[in-house]
Amino acid sequence: MLNNLNRYSNFIALGHSGRLEDVDALMNSLSTNNDIATAKLVDYALSLIKTKEGIRRMKHYLFNGSQIQRNYAALYFKRNEKNGILKRAVRKGLIDHGQAFAK
Repeated sequence: MLNNLNRYSNFIALGHSGRLEDVDALMNSLSTNNDIATAKLVDYALSLIKTKEGIRRMKHYLFNGSQIQRNYAALYFKRNEKNGILKRAVRKGLIDHGQAFAK
């Protein structure tokens, strides 16, 4: 139980910091830990990113990440109602329209 609590605290701290390397650590967790618990933790931690540096890094992942990283970046921008960037990603074929705009 303590290990899970530490993991949760670590992911939350990464999201709150919003530093480039912390966003990278969260996104890399999606590739290295292919389980639902990690995906939910990463999803929540990404929602905490509010820094300019973190938002720029999320844009990087939307346009340059692996498929799963693009999916989570798209979800981040969708939740933050950043439709312009989602439209650009759809036009480039990086995500589909349903993923970007479905409710």
